[in-house]
Amino acid sequence: MEEHCEALGRVFRILREHRLRLNPKKCSFGVRAGKFLGFMLTERGIEANPEKCQVVTNMRSVKEVQQFMGKVIALARFISKAAEMSTPLFATLKKGGRFAWTDECEEAFLRLKAMMAAPPVLTRPRPGMPLYLYISVSDDAISSVLIQEERGEQRPVYFTSKVLQGIERRYQKIEKAALAVVVASRRLRPYFQNVSIIV
Repeated sequence: MEEHCEALGRVFRILREHRLRLNPKKCSFGVRAGKFLGFMLTERGIEANPEKCQVVTNMRSVKEVQQFMGKVIALARFISKAAEMSTPLFATLKKGGRFAWTDECEEAFLRLKAMMAAPPVLTRPRPGMPLYLYISVSDDAISSVLIQEERGEQRPVYFTSKVLQGIERRYQKIEKAALAVVVASRRLRPYFQNVSIIV
């Protein structure tokens, strides 16, 4: 707690020096957990906001699929291989086609729903400790997870995934793996600065 108070003191001094003000209604101090940018920050790490994890039960229209996919995209940093699992659902949203809910869509929906119901807690990276980037490639998507080891246990920091478009689908596996590293390094740029990354 002392360290936290010292850090707050430094922040307040800098704010005063630059004549910046904080809105007291939007500030919280000395709390164990709170909402920040739509996520829950706790002692354990970054958690998904429970309000965003509530899911529609049936998919009857394009609009319901769009709403569900909006929630998936908002929580993608918590879902391993989100883009790969979402591919059948995105197919139902293509313009010009009829809405058709297939068995493949139902399976993808149930898997995503289960993952959203119990998302993992993402850890905050510890300075000076290496990060590990694991990548996965398939015919339709690439995925990665940034992990840090803590007391012999690997804990996720951030999940990324991307549906492959056009010519990207024809890439060789090694090219898709390289693309996965590029996508992860762009999306996770703040995590890649001043830290050793093991791929």
